[in-house]
Amino acid sequence: MKKTLRKETIAAMKQLPESVKTQADEELTQRLLELPAFQEAKTLATYLSFDHEVSTAGLIQAALQFGKRVCVPRTYPQGRMEFVEYDPDILEKTRFGLLEPNEKGNLVDQSEIDLIHVPGVVFQSKGYRIGYGGGYYDRYLEDFTGKTVSTIYSIQQKEFQPEVFDQAVQEVLVYEVTL
Repeated sequence: MKKTLRKETIAAMKQLPESVKTQADEELTQRLLELPAFQEAKTLATYLSFDHEVSTAGLIQAALQFGKRVCVPRTYPQGRMEFVEYDPDILEKTRFGLLEPNEKGNLVDQSEIDLIHVPGVVFQSKGYRIGYGGGYYDRYLEDFTGKTVSTIYSIQQKEFQPEVFDQAVQEVLVYEVTL
């Protein structure tokens, strides 16, 4: 079921008209910037978005302008992930076609992260999510004590039964897509 939901939702996300996506991305970024959790955070963990996802470029730029420390994930086999200080000069393309920091990046300890902007494909009403199938964020969030938030398009909202290892996101900001 997760596989089908993931596939259908990604296909729908890829069909969003560029003008709708741009407007949605800008509004969602602005809403995230206005959250107390963002404003109070000294260190923000986010991700480098795929083209079909809510763009994180504006968020990263704004966070840096506000003097926040920004970190992005680096992944390893067996679902292991760590966050590395953002530096555009050390980014390399992975086998999934995503940019990640290389081994030269400065690791950021989990205890230093105040807010994680969590990616995902499908989200249900209680904040549980279906990602891309690696379980990276569920493992990382298991013992994370800071705040979590996601930014999504309304077409990513679907009900499903979470599994025992799934970790819910505390706050999900949704942009109502009208086509």
